[in-house]
Amino acid sequence: MASGCTGDLGGFRSDDSDSTPNDPPPTSTGTGPTDPAACEDGAVYPGRAPLRRLTRFEYNKTVRDLLGDTTEPAVSLPSEDVGNGFGNDADTLSVSSLLAEQLGTVAEGIAKRATATPEALAKLDPCARSVTAEGEQACARTIIERLAPLAYRRPLAAGEADELLALYSAGRTDATFDAGIATVIEGLLQSPDFLYRIEYGTPDPERPELRRPTGDEMATRLSYLLWGTMPDEDLRVAAQAGELSTKEGVRAHAERMLEDPRSRVTVRYFFDNLLPISSLADLERNAESFPTFSRTIGSLMHEETQRLLEHEIFEQNGTWASVLTAPYTFMNGPLAAFYGVSGVTGDDFQKVQLDTTQRLGLLTQAGMMAGTTHSNNTNPVVRGAFVLDKLMCQKIPLPTGDILERVKPPDPYTGATARDRFSQHSKDPVCAGCHQFMDPVGFALENYDAVGLFRTTENDVPIDASGGVPGTDIKVNGPIELVQGLAQTEAVQNCFATHWAEYGYGLTLRAGDACTKKAVTDAFKASGYNVKQLLIELTQTDAFHYMAAQEE
Repeated sequence: MASGCTGDLGGFRSDDSDSTPNDPPPTSTGTGPTDPAACEDGAVYPGRAPLRRLTRFEYNKTVRDLLGDTTEPAVSLPSEDVGNGFGNDADTLSVSSLLAEQLGTVAEGIAKRATATPEALAKLDPCARSVTAEGEQACARTIIERLAPLAYRRPLAAGEADELLALYSAGRTDATFDAGIATVIEGLLQSPDFLYRIEYGTPDPERPELRRPTGDEMATRLSYLLWGTMPDEDLRVAAQAGELSTKEGVRAHAERMLEDPRSRVTVRYFFDNLLPISSLADLERNAESFPTFSRTIGSLMHEETQRLLEHEIFEQNGTWASVLTAPYTFMNGPLAAFYGVSGVTGDDFQKVQLDTTQRLGLLTQAGMMAGTTHSNNTNPVVRGAFVLDKLMCQKIPLPTGDILERVKPPDPYTGATARDRFSQHSKDPVCAGCHQFMDPVGFALENYDAVGLFRTTENDVPIDASGGVPGTDIKVNGPIELVQGLAQTEAVQNCFATHWAEYGYGLTLRAGDACTKKAVTDAFKASGYNVKQLLIELTQTDAFHYMAAQEE
């Protein structure tokens, strides 16, 4: 709106000869020009490389791949600060005393499950299935030398295996072999080398002011960007063979990884955080006003959105514009009945052509409209603010103080339609500075009620769904014209690419990251705004391949 509207887990180690095992990693600031026009062709702008801690999503996927633990234990950890909108903003991932304590509790539970039975122990290494007293020490070392490099996502440094073996011996004292191994696993899972994606890099011989991620660090960057988990065997082998030292080598592996189902899980996670759909299964509405809606329908709405996105991105090799204007969706029998669509039966989702006079693409799905409605009455301001923020990257400060009192949602009985009720905001000059951008979008979506069903009237009064696309001269009449206008707006395309850059690089882009942002948005445009290609291009930027001169 216009003015007024609106722990340290030490013990780091290094493979770099200039650092000692307990030195913290140097900080890479990576600031560059603040004006995209100043980003010179041929120059290298590495961007910032903050120290990144595993998020709950990444923690769960990593212990699954490391130890086969599918219980998603990190759900019991405190939620991350939103930061960049995805919970993986390195600048906000501090470690509180509560988190440190719960990381220990979670690690203990994982270790117990990993050593609970002979069969579980044998998964760590076959030697543990029927280990003898004489062979315990050797078997423990074998497990350590296999497991620790995977947990640390790099080869062990000299002496590290011995330190972990000493930890095993301490846990084994007055206990059993499995207790000793469990102690090692607890130690691994609480090590900074596991919890953080530590990067030291290696000097670039052609640019002494820059460093490049090591092969293992690049494998880790790739794996967490596209899969949200530790590198697989192919990436580890590629790292050791030097295949990840060039952009071409990285691209080849990125293309391979995007064909793996694990990439779909990451894309789903991205959209669960970008879009207002993650809580649809918990959405509540007045049963008398919306008798056909239920939490079950909410969960089906969520699946509808994710099915469309997955199909467009991975099966159709689609663009962001094609996602926004897809003339079809996915429904099963119960969801089709909710929509009033005939001919769809059973629990399996199937592709369904839309009545494009009423719906077109992602934004017009019932889940998207229900997810941007916080009560039993629609609020065009909230819907408009969502589009501006998440689809156009136009930040609208929240109102405070006296202005907050003036922009509270109006009483639902002060007008027959939302336009009648909310127009006062645009008439008030104090509030109009912001509402002139939000309201035209929100009013254009008023053909959808609080659960996303299409309507032409409200309280028996015809709905005026005229509006416009902010920052353009595009005027629209209704939601179909709105999504078509948004799909052809460059700001929408650039915003989508920016969100992916912030998620993929685990930070909030600042003014000094202008060259990184430009590189990503330019590459997205050059691809014809292809979503899958965008993910590959994220692995080709200077920010992905370089680290700035570091400050000790």
